[in-house]
Amino acid sequence: MECPKILVLFYGYGSIVDLAKNVAEGAREITREVKLARVREYFPEEIIKKFRINTDSVRDIPEASLPDLEWADGLIIGSPTRYGNMAGQLKLFLDQTAELWSKGGLYGKPVGFFTEASTMHGGHESTIIAMANFAYHHGMIIVPPGYGIKEISTTTTGGGPYGATHLGNKKELDQNEIAIARFLGKRVAEVAKKLRCT
Repeated sequence: MECPKILVLFYGYGSIVDLAKNVAEGAREITREVKLARVREYFPEEIIKKFRINTDSVRDIPEASLPDLEWADGLIIGSPTRYGNMAGQLKLFLDQTAELWSKGGLYGKPVGFFTEASTMHGGHESTIIAMANFAYHHGMIIVPPGYGIKEISTTTTGGGPYGATHLGNKKELDQNEIAIARFLGKRVAEVAKKLRCT
């Protein structure tokens, strides 16, 4: 198996899936061992229908499992923002990692984050910070994009020094958002290679 092994773990539909796929593409610039996995949906079918949630965008993406986290040398975790926080579905998945925590299964692994919000001030940064709380407790190494590429300074939509983001009031990612997402994936994979593949 090639090293590093990168897991792009996310919850959501639509543009968050597009972000996840671009993050994975960036990681593939460093390694072929990139796994894209989604967190299970916990909404009942009637809620999915009521809010017209289009689940087609994740139909071909495998559901994540806790062993995926152990398998990975580096992780990139994403969720749409829910009132400035990660979605409950992702939180529920991450809350099941107590056994990994007790044995240090994620300790020292690099991790990055991505999100999307429907408004400019809808919680991009606070959602990334909320997801990072999980990583702090596991002793993971947080790898942000910082200002590593010019698009982070010039974007007028999504993306910033905390992580890759999408301004979701438009459906498609713009070129800056794509570049930032791919940079984040590549950067986490580069750090994972340096830390875990010697």
